[in-house]
Amino acid sequence: MKIIDGKALAQKIKNDVKKHIFENYIAKVKKAPCLVCIIVGEDKASKVYVNSKRRACEECGIGSQIYQLPEDTSKNYLIDFLQKLNNDDNVSGILVQLPLPKELDKYRNEIINTISPEKDVDCLTYQNLGKMYSGEHLIAPCTSTGIIKIIENENYNLDGKDVVVVGRSLLVGKSVATLLQGKNATVTACHSHTQNLKDKCQKADVLVVAVGKSKMITKDYIKNGAFVVDVGINRTEDGLVGDVDFDNVKDSCSYITPVPGGVGPLTVACLMENTVLLHENRLKLQKNCETEMDIDN
Repeated sequence: MKIIDGKALAQKIKNDVKKHIFENYIAKVKKAPCLVCIIVGEDKASKVYVNSKRRACEECGIGSQIYQLPEDTSKNYLIDFLQKLNNDDNVSGILVQLPLPKELDKYRNEIINTISPEKDVDCLTYQNLGKMYSGEHLIAPCTSTGIIKIIENENYNLDGKDVVVVGRSLLVGKSVATLLQGKNATVTACHSHTQNLKDKCQKADVLVVAVGKSKMITKDYIKNGAFVVDVGINRTEDGLVGDVDFDNVKDSCSYITPVPGGVGPLTVACLMENTVLLHENRLKLQKNCETEMDIDN
């Protein structure tokens, strides 16, 4: 059994991004990519996540701006603010930290889809999700991208494997199922209404769990030798724990991600990577547009 070191893999990705930023921007005295994070309200966990993103930007040489907006921010104000960021050439990527306050959350789709797809760094706009589902994507949601990187880093061949994804959120469950299918895995998507969940999990070569229920998955859910990816982060009196009962399950697995220190660090590292990809794609589009204008003239 191998316990996946998500921190080490995340550091490798950030080191690669840092090297790329230095060679292509700092050394050439060019403006580096810039990520903008918006947090609305006083959610403590959100503040922790946003600060970790700021630190990662500093480490990689990516510019960062954090906007802390009050709890009572109106939908119209936030949408206007996002449109200004869309039009700001200094901004490469935009992220609205979720969850939003209750009064704003009912407009979440409208708010998220205000972000320009060219700057939608977590791939949540309908346009970018559509590209992902059609297999024509430049980026994918950061957590789901991190999950794929974890599996591939172990040289694990997903082709033809039976994969069960427990959870159907847009941010993780649905998107990672799509990415896994793109790797030719046979994916079963399970959720709170799934019947005989345990039986389905027992058949999985790879089990991805993202339901937000502390230690829900025990060893009687696990196929012997399975690759188990725990996406859950649950705060308990004993500290952070995952959706998988790690101590109970670990001896039944070939690979398993711990909580903390598994998928979480990859989410932030892939955010850095996505920011660079969007920045350079936008520069390419601008250059192509200028070339077409020259031809027309």
